[in-house]
Amino acid sequence: MPHLFESLTLRGVTLRNRIGVSPMCMYSSHDGFCNDWHVVHLGARAAGGAALVIMEATAVQANGGITPADNGIWKDEHIAPLSRVTSFIEAHGAAAGIQLAHAGRKASRTVPWSPEQRHATDAEGGWQPVGASPIPFLPDWRVPTELTTDAIKGVVRDWGLAAKRARAAGFRWLEVHAAHGYLLHSFYSPLSNQRQDEYGGSFDNRIRLTLEVVRECRKQWGDDLPLTVRISSTDWTEGGWTGEDSVALARKLKAEGVDLVDCSSGGNVASAKIPIGASYQVPFAEAVKKGAGIPTAAVGLITQAMQADAIVRNGQADLVLLAREMLRDPNWALHAARDLHQTKALAPPKQYGRAFG
Repeated sequence: MPHLFESLTLRGVTLRNRIGVSPMCMYSSHDGFCNDWHVVHLGARAAGGAALVIMEATAVQANGGITPADNGIWKDEHIAPLSRVTSFIEAHGAAAGIQLAHAGRKASRTVPWSPEQRHATDAEGGWQPVGASPIPFLPDWRVPTELTTDAIKGVVRDWGLAAKRARAAGFRWLEVHAAHGYLLHSFYSPLSNQRQDEYGGSFDNRIRLTLEVVRECRKQWGDDLPLTVRISSTDWTEGGWTGEDSVALARKLKAEGVDLVDCSSGGNVASAKIPIGASYQVPFAEAVKKGAGIPTAAVGLITQAMQADAIVRNGQADLVLLAREMLRDPNWALHAARDLHQTKALAPPKQYGRAFG
């Protein structure tokens, strides 16, 4: 079996190891433009030995951000500053990835460190959110406007254009965000989709938008680079999306040319009881990998080198993505190489050599 420091090849990209930086929102952009913060934040993790560095959820439409401070890729002007990020990441041996997203009914919120968590007002740059159905995430949230079929076509088009811009900016790994209660998840979950048209009702209808987005992204992204999808593997709520649904969706994603499924969970039901603990989402990655015959990424409270290595060695997932632990330790991969006696597989930057000697 492969191990944590064995390379992984998907299409035209070979990762130097199986460690990736999960997309984490920084809420530090203005009008969707990334800046020096993103270069330093993401670049440090590339220098720290991660094989894949995925930029945060990046809005494909101006109304698609979680907050007014989200990163964006809805216009060509966003390409140049994004190119600064990809250039630094790639120069330090990692593959530059980006997660394309639309927050749907969970959009237009205040940033997490605001004194109060609420919808951003118009004066604060907020907007009216949209969704699969006019069902707010919480009772005191704005009721989303139900997307018309014409508006849905616009979403699909703009996701594809965003993929084209991402490639122009130098990204080599694309992830479609279809998790955490955001737009695509709100369509495929029966708890947030009460539509009566071709995008609602049956399983095939509810996953239709996700497949259309993936199809358009593959068309604009090209066939030579990896296209991946993050899903919420379960709603953790009776009557909602299930692990079995995720395996069925993954089979269809594979048929559409998706190379890997990033298996997260939850986010669509505020009252869901989630059994959070170390590696608590890894069983979903294992089930999708084995049930759909597609590579997977494991996420969720993965913090230790031996823990991450065991996930790969035991065939539970092909790639391990870390989030909060990477915030605490940008050099996590270098420390893991030392802990697992794999220092020959991953050398620190020459500027840091004395510290890791």
